[in-house]
Amino acid sequence: MTNRIDVFAHVLPPHFYQSMLKIDPQIPAKFPFINIKALSDMELRRANFDGTTKQVISAVNINPEDFVNADQAATLCQQANEEISSMVAENSDMFCAGIAMLPMNNVPAAIKMINNLPENFVGIQLFTRANGKSIASPEYDSIFKAAANRNLLILLHPIFDSRKPDNNLVFSWEYELSQATLQLVQNGLFNRYPNIKIIIHHAGAMIPFFAGRIDHILPAEQASSFKKFYVDTALLGNAPALRLAIDYFGTDHVLFGTDAPFGEQPAGATQTIINALTELQLSAKDIQAINYENYQRLVADIK
Repeated sequence: MTNRIDVFAHVLPPHFYQSMLKIDPQIPAKFPFINIKALSDMELRRANFDGTTKQVISAVNINPEDFVNADQAATLCQQANEEISSMVAENSDMFCAGIAMLPMNNVPAAIKMINNLPENFVGIQLFTRANGKSIASPEYDSIFKAAANRNLLILLHPIFDSRKPDNNLVFSWEYELSQATLQLVQNGLFNRYPNIKIIIHHAGAMIPFFAGRIDHILPAEQASSFKKFYVDTALLGNAPALRLAIDYFGTDHVLFGTDAPFGEQPAGATQTIINALTELQLSAKDIQAINYENYQRLVADIK
């Protein structure tokens, strides 16, 4: 029985990773999070599986466009996506769907991938910046358009801004998420694609806390657009912050998500987040919506 669907869980496809190591053997030193065993060890993952929370899996952020040219990036992303698709198929008791990795230095190839996703994929993962530019840059709009045309999920994940000297995992990524959403709102994304489905990682980052500033500083149309985003519950607990996110975005725009296997070793903070939601004493209807019904509704009309 599936009681929850975790919309934001990560994996490291092992064959893809070996291909990346051939390009840059220093990846494990540069990105220590890559060494978390449960990213690629399915037996460890299974040993810590609660039996009721199925995961939608996306690749951890080792992005080919940061290492290779456009053609090579497309090949590597295709390899990763095929491997993720196989991981879903081979572990269907734990995983319910995959999310595509895209070569952001090869927009035509990215669009081709969007239009030809494996059958067990439900969306794409985008990052707050790509190739040194905001994800809201006009050159990436065709990617949003292609995803919107297919009614796919778009998972928005933070990444460091290399121009900043003080990047850190505690605060910087939440800023990056918040800034990217502001840029997407200000470039009129929701006017062009009113039904686009973007899920912001980490419960909407700074948006719920600064709702008053959003409403008083931005034009009314832009301020209201923030409520069109969807968010996950990946806050490593923190029930009051989850309450704030739910109150701001609405129960129908919140999906269960954990960022597994990150946050708590060996395989993620699933139980901690379940406990935080329980602490909120939401109605059974609201819990059901967050745990799996919102996800099922969002993927029901994928083309």
